Amino acid sequence: MNFEKLTFRAVTARPVLVPLRRPIVSKVGLFDQWPMILIELATEQGIVGRSYLEPYLKHAARYIVPAIQDLAEQRKGLAIRPIEDFQNGRRALNLIGYEGVSMIAVAGLDMAAWDALAKAAGMPLAVLLGGSTGPVPAYNSNGLWLTEVAGLGDDARALVAEGGFKALKLRLGRDRLADDLAAIEAVRSAAGADIKLMVDFNQGLSLGDALHRCHALDRQGLTWFEEPIIYDNLAGYAQLTRELATPVQLGENFYGPRALHQALSMGAGDYVMPDLMRIGGVTGWMRASAIAGAAGVEMSTHLYPEFSAHLMRVTETAHWLEWQDWADPILAAPFELNDGFLMVPNRRGAGVEWDEDAVRRYQYDG
Repeated sequence: MNFEKLTFRAVTARPVLVPLRRPIVSKVGLFDQWPMILIELATEQGIVGRSYLEPYLKHAARYIVPAIQDLAEQRKGLAIRPIEDFQNGRRALNLIGYEGVSMIAVAGLDMAAWDALAKAAGMPLAVLLGGSTGPVPAYNSNGLWLTEVAGLGDDARALVAEGGFKALKLRLGRDRLADDLAAIEAVRSAAGADIKLMVDFNQGLSLGDALHRCHALDRQGLTWFEEPIIYDNLAGYAQLTRELATPVQLGENFYGPRALHQALSMGAGDYVMPDLMRIGGVTGWMRASAIAGAAGVEMSTHLYPEFSAHLMRVTETAHWLEWQDWADPILAAPFELNDGFLMVPNRRGAGVEWDEDAVRRYQYDG
């Protein structure tokens, strides 16, 4: 098919609530179900582009879905041009702000549009973007929450076994420093001394607490400190980055590539890890990755392991992919893991298709 002639027809967006194998227990909340919005972009040529969003709050679909539909209404009958659509979509919503729902709606449509283009071109998304399919180094982010330290060892062993992982994410920020130290020791004792540990505070500390806690943990050989403080305190992140030996990671709350540029220009972090829903989908990621590449800053992913894996194959400073199986219950064919790598399959598009029986089972009204 001539993908240059691909034309927008309609979009559907369906909220689902997917059960989690391991409930999330973190500073940002407690979840035993995970809300998702499944997007299908239908074209006049019969190609359907798919993507999904993970808005954290199940009722968020009430205002995200109408924003997606409003953007889609403006595109009926037009050629699918993701970069132009990204820019026009942002302009269309700038009167209510570039961040939040505006960017989330644009990002969801952007990912579906790129999926449709790659399918029409008959190639995987990574190949359409100029790269290749293959392995992407990943860490397991499926557990090690702020739960009892006594259970972390068993959790760590199970997480390693899920895909031969050599790296895990551990959540920290317990009331006592001694408990965070005990958590690190429990995971290393169970998973092996060579396991790479990324630790995430989920914005749970004040700047003063973060200075105290992170300095105390600075000799633990951790791979990074992720989001110790509220995400928009860039001056605080710059101070932590200057003072700490352990690399500071942030970026899942960057809304658009310019937010990433601002953080890097302030020295607010050693690593970045954009979230596709917030950075602006595939288009936003590609623009952000060019900025990170020019700065020589390593770039990891946040959620969306399927789309993210394709993008890591074309990212100059690609670092680590965050893997979790939260979308797997509604996917027809989840990506394979092999010895700590997520394998980008040789499928058309992003390789994301729904298990419709599961979608019907988990669908809700929002």
